Amino acid sequence: MALKIYNTLTRQKELFEPLKAGQVSMYVCGPTVYDKAHVGHAMSALVFDIIRRYLEYKGYQVKHVTNYTDVDDKIIQRSMIEEIDALEIAERYIREFDQHLKDLHILPADVFPRATEEMSHIIQAIETLVKKGYAYAVEGDVYYRVNEFDGYGKLSGRQIDSMEAGSRIAVDSRKEHPMDFALWKSAKLGEPSWTSPWGEGRPGWHIECSVMCSTHLGEQIDIHGGGNDLIFPHHENEIAQSEALTGKPFAKYWVHNGMMQLSGAKMSKSLGNLVTIDAFLEEYEADVLRIMLLNSSYRSPLTFNEETIQHAQSALERLRSALRPARPQGDGAGDGAGDGGLQAQADTAHRKFVEAMDDDFNTAGALGHLFDLVRAVNQARDRGEDSATLSVGQNLLRELTGVLGLTLELPEKGNGEIGPFIDLLVEVRSDLREQKLWSLSDRIRDQLLELDVVIEDGPAGTTWRWK
Repeated sequence: MALKIYNTLTRQKELFEPLKAGQVSMYVCGPTVYDKAHVGHAMSALVFDIIRRYLEYKGYQVKHVTNYTDVDDKIIQRSMIEEIDALEIAERYIREFDQHLKDLHILPADVFPRATEEMSHIIQAIETLVKKGYAYAVEGDVYYRVNEFDGYGKLSGRQIDSMEAGSRIAVDSRKEHPMDFALWKSAKLGEPSWTSPWGEGRPGWHIECSVMCSTHLGEQIDIHGGGNDLIFPHHENEIAQSEALTGKPFAKYWVHNGMMQLSGAKMSKSLGNLVTIDAFLEEYEADVLRIMLLNSSYRSPLTFNEETIQHAQSALERLRSALRPARPQGDGAGDGAGDGGLQAQADTAHRKFVEAMDDDFNTAGALGHLFDLVRAVNQARDRGEDSATLSVGQNLLRELTGVLGLTLELPEKGNGEIGPFIDLLVEVRSDLREQKLWSLSDRIRDQLLELDVVIEDGPAGTTWRWK
């Protein structure tokens, strides 16, 4: 089955055929760095990390670019409140977000461009748009003429006449049309600024991404991604700018993830209903957040609450259960033929995993097939299969969970030197069970459980694991 991707531009799933065979160029809009990042920001980063990992698993060479918006109204407002230089504010939160990417096991992009480092290219692009008649200068500001671009509205499906100004577009009587948007903003007292043909000022938000994308990936790219809250006006404006500059289609596939929701509302700083990445990772493992996302479609809203967290934790423990070693008494007595044999079950799980992921990155379906593999491995262990037999399924599980970005690392529990003592207690408990001293054996089991040690009795003997 060939990979198909849902394209926001065409509103349908399309066969994935990159511009250059075997190579994929992917630009993902990154954060505006003016405050601590929340788990909603992590959602977009995780989605495109999974997409990138799967494309690489399919054999593509992926060049991944994610930007930092480090000059913006919100950064300037924060700098004025804290009385700190705006660029220092941006640098602080860039460092924090870089660490979050590591903590969440997100592969780093090949390039992390910053708007402030692309100023000469941005000014050059605006000059070209003015010369071509797509933009006009007014008292030190430069605006883009939306009526001049025939395809304006094709991504969002909106008609210019029915549009209202977006949240970042201020209505200005100097504009030729209310929907014309700023390419360059004249400097205000105390704001960071750069010298341009129109005077001191700074770029508008939309032109920054168009230029950073073209600088590092070229005039045409395969995938442009981001949250679905960016479809309009940001991505719509990127298309207008970029295609006016080059006369070529900008991105072949537009891919958008749904928003994280807390109590039914989009998670955002302005609403005050957010959970920071720091706060989440103080309580839970990074794999828990990733599984929350994997359990649903990347294009759908994701509800963040205690129920979805607990469900993800249970799923993580279920995956880990298959990686436990063979029981000590396992001697390979099982012939591997039960239920068609572990090898056959592993082959089926692998095939179905790929089929699910090829269907617009259907991670929920793919995860379901991994749970089938987990069940097959655990059944083989219960039959008394040895380590070599179990490794058929376990190695595949590690491979495919790695494709999804899961580490399945066990959290550190206590001191590693305690293992032999737990082994001794398990042995004593087994002797007590042989003597039918059930009360004492249950007491050992229950007290070990209080120490996060889980005892499991099976046909081939007793094993233990950390909870």
